[in-house]
Amino acid sequence: MKRVYLTVALLITSIISVNAQQATNKSTAGIKGGYNLSSVSFDGSSETEKLNGFHIGVYGESFISENISIQPEILYSQQGYKIIDGNATYTQKLDYINVPLMLKLYPVKSFFLEAGPQIGFSIAHKETFDSGFVLYDTTKEYEPSNFDWGVNVGAGFKSDAGISLGARYHLGQSDIYDEDKPKNRVWQVYLGFDF
Repeated sequence: MKRVYLTVALLITSIISVNAQQATNKSTAGIKGGYNLSSVSFDGSSETEKLNGFHIGVYGESFISENISIQPEILYSQQGYKIIDGNATYTQKLDYINVPLMLKLYPVKSFFLEAGPQIGFSIAHKETFDSGFVLYDTTKEYEPSNFDWGVNVGAGFKSDAGISLGARYHLGQSDIYDEDKPKNRVWQVYLGFDF
C-alpha cells in the first residue's frame, strides 16, 4: 500500500512539474535540509514535549507565472515526541519519508510564502522510556500508522544564487495511532541549494 501512495504522489508531482516547465522555462532543482522540532497533539487539546530531529531531501521548483511556483519535495524526516511523567520520560522517535507539494508566492523579489499538502510514509520508529515511567504500559509496543498526511505553511527567502532559508510548520491531520487521536506537529527551519 505504501508503494501505491508513493507512486501516485511521484506521478502527480512529475505531471505538475512537466506542465509548469512548459508554462515557463524557469525551473530549478536542489537539495535542502534542516532542523525539526516535533511533538504530537492528543485529541486536539494537549500537546507533548518537543523532540529534536532533522530533515534532508530534494526538491524541484517550477514557476507557473512570474511570481508563483510549485515545489514538490521528497524528504527524510526525523519526528516524534516526549512525555514527561515526574522524573521519568517516554520518548518515541518516528522516521518518515515525506512528500510535500508546496505552492509558493513571491510577493516581492527574494521573499516567499508557501502552503500545501503533505503525505508521509512511516519507515521506522523507536521507543525508549525510563524504568520509573508508569503513564503507559511499557510492555506494549505502540505501532504508528504507516501513512500520515497534513498541511504545511511557511515563509522564507531565496537569493539570486539559488540559496534559500525558510521556516515551515506541519499540521498533521491523520491519527498516528488508533487511540487518543494523536497528530504530528512539526516546526522546521531549513537551508536549500539549487543545483
